Amino acid sequence: MSITKLPFGTLSSGEEVSLYRLAAGDFVATISDYGASLLSILLPEGRGAWVDVLVGPASLAGLLANRPYFGASVGRVANRIARGRFSLGGRDYQLAANDGGQHLHGGLKGFDKRLWSAEGYEEGGLPRLALKLLSPDGEEGYPGELEVEARFGLSASGELEVAYEARSGAASPVNLTNHAYFNLAGEGRGDILGHRLRLLASSYLKTGPDLIPTGEVAPVAGSPYDFRAAKLVGADIALAEGGAAGAGYDHCYVLDRQGPGLFRFAELEDPRSGRRMAVSTTLPAVQFYSGNFLNGEAGKRGSIYGRHAGLCLETQFYPDAPNQPSFPSIILEPGKLWSHRTVFAFEP
Repeated sequence: MSITKLPFGTLSSGEEVSLYRLAAGDFVATISDYGASLLSILLPEGRGAWVDVLVGPASLAGLLANRPYFGASVGRVANRIARGRFSLGGRDYQLAANDGGQHLHGGLKGFDKRLWSAEGYEEGGLPRLALKLLSPDGEEGYPGELEVEARFGLSASGELEVAYEARSGAASPVNLTNHAYFNLAGEGRGDILGHRLRLLASSYLKTGPDLIPTGEVAPVAGSPYDFRAAKLVGADIALAEGGAAGAGYDHCYVLDRQGPGLFRFAELEDPRSGRRMAVSTTLPAVQFYSGNFLNGEAGKRGSIYGRHAGLCLETQFYPDAPNQPSFPSIILEPGKLWSHRTVFAFEP
């Protein structure tokens, strides 16, 4: 069990960026303090070899040009807010419309584009990393000073825990998640259309062509969005409406949880290698994204990522919640704690 700090480059401001390598048993995860970004997950592949199941950049330059948000911690509000507008406490707020007229993943300089302070430590003999960030009142148009902490922990049994906490000085919308792209065959080894996915979610949020929810919570039964029984990601993908990119999944699923606490909602398998991943969360929903917008991004070891090179299971609250009264509220009040965690459990 170990945690190692490594240099990763220098920002134009002169600030040093670091990598933190968490090792536990046969598993390794690396995280950067730039964007609190999860950059690799290494699983044993036999005879002393490892396979990286995380799609992402190989260098700081690639991370700085992180258009697809590879492995980033995104906020203050992940996902989309219609037209970047919302009202709170009798006041109207205008955020950046940085994605086709909508506000996406915190705006022009969201948490994915900030350098976080980081501290490695051990807990129960296992490696942990805590990263902290202070978002000033008014940053990207959001009200209230927000204190954020991201924590990553790795176990010798192959469980990676990602947890977020936040406190606000004023009422503010908050919806934090990690934007990791997974390919259990190994990054750069083809697409994820042959992966088998099960999602314990009986309903999803219908969206318009702008990928903003219409407000309708629709049953998945009888639709291409039904993954309650495991099926190949590519089985019905041609029937799924993926917005401007065409066919593909980019939808928020409402989890079939029965109460609070960690809920195991997803099972993902690469039938060719036999590798599996299960995902549990304390959050109410997940954005399943099938990598529709990937388009020739440079990856690790010379890989070039085309469409569907990886998929995301972004645990979160519902998108556009500040403008949808029927959705669970994402307003964090002063004195309250926003605290949620997600666990990715790997079977190599």
